[in-house]
Amino acid sequence: MPYVSNARMYAVSPEAEAAWKDLIAHVTEDAGTGFDYVPYPAPQPLEELWRRSDIGCVQMCGYPIALDLADVVPLASPIPAASWAGGKALSRTDLIVRDDAPYCELSDTFGGTVGWTVAHSQSGFNALRHHLLQYRSENRSRLYRRSVGNLVTARRILESVADGSIDIGPLDAFWHMLARKYQPRLTERVRVLDATESVPMPAFVAVSAMPKHTVERLRKAFATAHARTWFAPFRESLLIEGFEAVTRDTFLLTLEWAQAAEAAGYPEPA
Repeated sequence: MPYVSNARMYAVSPEAEAAWKDLIAHVTEDAGTGFDYVPYPAPQPLEELWRRSDIGCVQMCGYPIALDLADVVPLASPIPAASWAGGKALSRTDLIVRDDAPYCELSDTFGGTVGWTVAHSQSGFNALRHHLLQYRSENRSRLYRRSVGNLVTARRILESVADGSIDIGPLDAFWHMLARKYQPRLTERVRVLDATESVPMPAFVAVSAMPKHTVERLRKAFATAHARTWFAPFRESLLIEGFEAVTRDTFLLTLEWAQAAEAAGYPEPA
């Protein structure tokens, strides 16, 4: 069965997507296989891509992996070249506001408008909700006057903060790094006010029906990619240091965050 690859989650520009496509080609060649790269531009719903029966190497958020949103096997997660990642395959969410906004700390935004992407997103929903839990109390169960959801993409969050549609929104910090590199005009009007705790980084996944020996070869190829001579240009183009092999259990922390919010009666960031 022919399989496909895709890097939509972190394809912040045509140049970034081309780099991801080339990297996947190198990894799959090292694994003794190869997949057709299938473009899947925003705002097409990612969950439809993840549920395809022919995915061989596709980026997927950790929270929907833990939620069993699709029948997939995690392969490996990139290690961001960022101080906050500490050389590990970790992800966090930047909470962004307009660059000229008067806010000095997160609590200054309370009473305003918060935005989020989709309910199955770790960076665009679950991380934000978990982070806000610590600020709620019996007398203040709702922190914001308005909660604007289903903005779907990180780019829409960025644009909504920049144009004043929302006062604050969540942005995957690695996506933000790549956007600053490839789309600086998009990011110049916003700044990071706060950031969430870290969780395991989104992963490349394959369908569970993929032969186990192919899965293991892909995991090994990702894990050793940083030592290959072809990898050096990707450190700069994709801002990564390498990859870590991961499993479904790697992402269970995201479920703990969701359960804590639901137990507290906090179904969405608000």
